[in-house]
Amino acid sequence: MNKEIPIVFQCHEVNLLGIIHTSANASTLGVLLVVGGPQYRVGSHRQFVLLARMLADNHIPVMRFDYRGMGDAEGEQMSFDTVDDDIAAAINAFYQVSPDLSGIVIWGLCDAASAALFYAYQDERVRGLVLLNPWVYTEQSAATVYLKHYYLQRLLNPDFWRKLFSLKFDYLQSVASLLTLVKKTINRTPKADLDATTENGFQIVSASLSLPVRMRECLRRFKHPILLILSGRDLTADEFRAAIAGDRQWQSLLSDVRVTRHDFMASDHTFSSKVWRDQVADWTLCWLNELTMRPGTREEA
Repeated sequence: MNKEIPIVFQCHEVNLLGIIHTSANASTLGVLLVVGGPQYRVGSHRQFVLLARMLADNHIPVMRFDYRGMGDAEGEQMSFDTVDDDIAAAINAFYQVSPDLSGIVIWGLCDAASAALFYAYQDERVRGLVLLNPWVYTEQSAATVYLKHYYLQRLLNPDFWRKLFSLKFDYLQSVASLLTLVKKTINRTPKADLDATTENGFQIVSASLSLPVRMRECLRRFKHPILLILSGRDLTADEFRAAIAGDRQWQSLLSDVRVTRHDFMASDHTFSSKVWRDQVADWTLCWLNELTMRPGTREEA
């Protein structure tokens, strides 16, 4: 029978709350679910609770938690790119409650996927990552994707042309909006220094880099398997695809044998239907089962 164990632990003297899902004969490879952005635990975001219970039913221990300022945790709200200490504190707490753990997989959606990438290479206990629709926002990439997907769809929409010819169309506002987007696509962010500083034995990736480049460099330093799932009906996933398409280094990293990728073209950003949610859970479980059989992650008999 599965157990759900509530825990309170601290990060910089701030109380954080978590739930550990476990069962008899649990695997020694655990999963840490990192919350992505302010959200309820109902609707599409019930996914995290249901996923944790499903994995525990299959003997994989799971911990889900709120970092500082999020959900039930105390403290001021933190940005996703400043929660390394929160993730470290959660993993420490997970190990204290489940001392038989031999490694951790971090699972994150949207900015939680980005937070997981920022952290993972710095902690030898992290043996894998599950990244769903990673957040790689820049003004330029967002404008490019919006032009491609929103304006093109509008041009193909009969309602747009009916409005246009009935003179119920705000030409000035639309043209101004279009020009602003075009300007953003042209303006490029200056290249930042890729030099890294050494901290606790690791080459720490500079936080001054643009988000796509910082994530790429963190991925380069992480040497374990990755499961990447991208939605088809999601601007965040579209931005990620656009970032990859324009960067050969990203393409090379994601073509590595350790990366498993699923493009889920029918689904939205949060995999909000039961069919989509269950598919993500099945992919996650199958990948985790394969992961425990790979060299360096095999469980002890």
